[in-house]
Amino acid sequence: MKFEGTYTALVTPFTREGSIDWAAFERVVSDQLDGGVTGLVPCGTTGESPTLTQTEQRDVIARTVALAKGRMTIAGVGSSSTAHAIELAKQAEGAGANAVMVVVPYYNKPTQEGLVRHYVATAKAVGCPIVIYNIPGRSGVDLGIDAMGRILDAAANVVVTKEATANVIRAQQLAARFGERLTVLSGDDALTLPMISVGARGVISVASNVIPGPVTRATQLALDWDRAATQAHLRLLPFFEALFIEPGVASAKALLSKRGLCQNVLREPMMPLGEGARKALFAAYEALG
Repeated sequence: MKFEGTYTALVTPFTREGSIDWAAFERVVSDQLDGGVTGLVPCGTTGESPTLTQTEQRDVIARTVALAKGRMTIAGVGSSSTAHAIELAKQAEGAGANAVMVVVPYYNKPTQEGLVRHYVATAKAVGCPIVIYNIPGRSGVDLGIDAMGRILDAAANVVVTKEATANVIRAQQLAARFGERLTVLSGDDALTLPMISVGARGVISVASNVIPGPVTRATQLALDWDRAATQAHLRLLPFFEALFIEPGVASAKALLSKRGLCQNVLREPMMPLGEGARKALFAAYEALG
């Protein structure tokens, strides 16, 4: 299975009453398919997965698979508990996901040995490909390169890492050390172009929730080593920066609401954008034309 291109970290639309808005979810997914994205990533951070029940996670993943029309579905799973991560991964695989994205255990800050055991145990519990999601700024611990090597040696179905480390040098080191054995995907929209330039093969994007076409085009230009890639990326950079003044899911939902695709509803503790961030975001969005 080839992992390359633009994968959208999908929002989970909610109604004013707080339940999942399935009609809005269908509109969002349809917009993604029309925009040409490579695949869909439900139940990640942008999907507000910490606020979803396990049943809701299963239903969101199954609905994504049904709506994806053959595009790849990479289901977000993961937990601070290895046993729970295994349970979620099995559930996602059973719901039809093509692959599962397992976030580095958060809050309890395991050692590198603990991380190796966590990923190997989770990988061996399922048959589908595993995407490691390394985001030390949120999990509180960084999965090191040596630990990554041990995981790859022990678990053949660990094949991708989403690197949200804001570290282009790390992406370069991973590509140099592991080559074709491990696909690196950018986890930061603003770093997609530089990461691809040193070996990454695409992005798991928040921005593509709102502008799937431009993000897909910019990513493909970079993969094709087209000289227009830099221009396309830099044109989007002010939007990427505005998107993350406050958490990306709040920005994405504000703009998706503006476009009429879903309501601007988040589950607490996530909050809608503050007025200053909202003005800056909308100005950057309008500047794209």
